[in-house]
Amino acid sequence: MTDALSADALDQIFRSARTQNKWQDKPVAPETLHALYDLLKWGPTSANCSPARFIFVQSPEGKEKLRPALSKGNTEKTMTAPVVAIVAHDPKFYEELPRLFPHADAKSWFTGNYSLTEQTAFRNGTLQGAYLIIAARSLGLDCGPMSGFDNAKVDEAFLADKGWKSNFLVNLGHGDPSGVMERLPRLEFDEACQIV
Repeated sequence: MTDALSADALDQIFRSARTQNKWQDKPVAPETLHALYDLLKWGPTSANCSPARFIFVQSPEGKEKLRPALSKGNTEKTMTAPVVAIVAHDPKFYEELPRLFPHADAKSWFTGNYSLTEQTAFRNGTLQGAYLIIAARSLGLDCGPMSGFDNAKVDEAFLADKGWKSNFLVNLGHGDPSGVMERLPRLEFDEACQIV
């Protein structure tokens, strides 16, 4: 990998991309969600642990199941989004390590070590949620990532039978520019970084 992405590609993924609050009435095809996962899954995780799990809520019934967990300020934009991705993680991700990381007994690193397991699942699952946002923007979708919901209610409604834990939500679709807020500032390099 020697060539940088074009300025247009970097704009699409980062500089011009905005958090969306309103949505066009354009569906997202299941094939696009498959392509989204097939792209994000290549992002690195420690020991290739890949703990993130994703529920793509698209049906009216699924949205109604999600509604009671949403904060007041997030309800309308979530209910009108073509897709809501529940970014979760599997606390027992290590069960897959013999297949995902076969050149070491990585499963034994986590078995019985709740603190390490939870930290690893949450950290790497969060990373994979960020990869979802980058992959979605790369595929021409807009995103509205957010907290502002009751994790326990989401877990009970969507994840309890799997044992997964929710982290955050990402609304996906084609944004309506009229719902975008004014661009907010970011910290400059010298405020946020050091070279040592």
